Amino acid sequence: MYNKARREDTLTKALGITALAILILVSVVSATPFAYVTNSDSNNISVIDTATNKVTATVDVGEHPSGVAVSPDETKAYVVNSRSNTVSVIDTTKNKVISTVKVGTYPQKVAVSPDGNKAYVTGFSYGTVSIIDTTTNKVTATVKVGNFPFGIAVSPDGKMVYVANSGGYSTNFTGTVSVIDTTTNTVATMIPTGNNSLEVAVSQDGSKAYVMNSNIRHDSTATISVINTGTNEVTDTVGVGDIPRGIAVSPDGKKVYVAIHYLSNSLTGAVNIIDTATNKITATVPVGKAPCGIEVTQDGTKVYVANYASHTVSVIDTTTNTVIDTVTVGKYPIGVAIGPSVDSNITNQSAKATSNATEGTEVKETNLSSSEEKNAVELNNSNNNISESDNCNRSGENESSKNNSTPGFGLLGSLVCLGGGWKFRKK
Repeated sequence: MYNKARREDTLTKALGITALAILILVSVVSATPFAYVTNSDSNNISVIDTATNKVTATVDVGEHPSGVAVSPDETKAYVVNSRSNTVSVIDTTKNKVISTVKVGTYPQKVAVSPDGNKAYVTGFSYGTVSIIDTTTNKVTATVKVGNFPFGIAVSPDGKMVYVANSGGYSTNFTGTVSVIDTTTNTVATMIPTGNNSLEVAVSQDGSKAYVMNSNIRHDSTATISVINTGTNEVTDTVGVGDIPRGIAVSPDGKKVYVAIHYLSNSLTGAVNIIDTATNKITATVPVGKAPCGIEVTQDGTKVYVANYASHTVSVIDTTTNTVIDTVTVGKYPIGVAIGPSVDSNITNQSAKATSNATEGTEVKETNLSSSEEKNAVELNNSNNNISESDNCNRSGENESSKNNSTPGFGLLGSLVCLGGGWKFRKK
């Protein structure tokens, strides 16, 4: 009778633990991601629940936040503060800054490695990339890249980092992409691209890198360079709209979304949609004024666009290519990043936790001795305790004093901000 009762009790506990693990797994799978938007003049970020498209939190960061990236497990967000020369590390479960990391001069963009162990930050003024160890929140290496680096992306296997170098006066604004080997933290190759290469995005299969070349200089043409990452060669060039400011690739690799500052002769911004099979623009979606940051949800159903001059975020339905919602955020939003809908590591950990939790609790037909009974109880008890930029300055604003005080700011202002701002004011 006693052994029967023990077996029933053990089985009950095993079923209970298994049910709890399943509920946790279901909650992870069904959880919707959040979009993190940097507000450059508000010195904060807006946190948007992508299920409701409502701002659920506002987090103060450093001065003039620009780039933002979310860790693969969605527990951390990394915000580049371009005038503070820092990166704010946000605990996304608490929406609180837990660390501030000093990086290179006038940082712009940030990308996180697929394993979440490294964050890579471009330093515009002196042509460097700072590498942050995310476990210690310390800069462990600095890599010299091309002139005036801006955008950055990590390959899906984490072996390469692609850095878009905008060029500068000394190179007649000829853009390049530096490819960093993450095992040695050295530049493996330099790929010539178009004028003013400002952003880069990599397809999820790692086969292509798309580089956005802006026409801030009015004698140049706005294009997207398509790079074959196997050969590190530009295989195609796609013409896009006036002054592109952001780029993102759909999870299935079939579409590239490009934020365009101006649609034809109007003040309205737009998103060009490129079919990667043909490298042709197949649709253009009007959004807010002067769109900058752009990101696609991991399920590929929505695109979030930060509209700098509208102080809003446009939400595009990728099935209909129409704006289905507009979210008001802080002043002059620049960047946007979205956490993954479902992280495979979390799913694997949940499955492992289920296996560990039920291990040792299966019903045995043999009689238990007093010592075996004690060990079984201790095992069950232990199992029950398992737990766990400034790339778009405000149009019309006089930034001369700030420009003079920050190395490289005047050049970036003329290349990236004032070029677009001048056109915006003129219109």
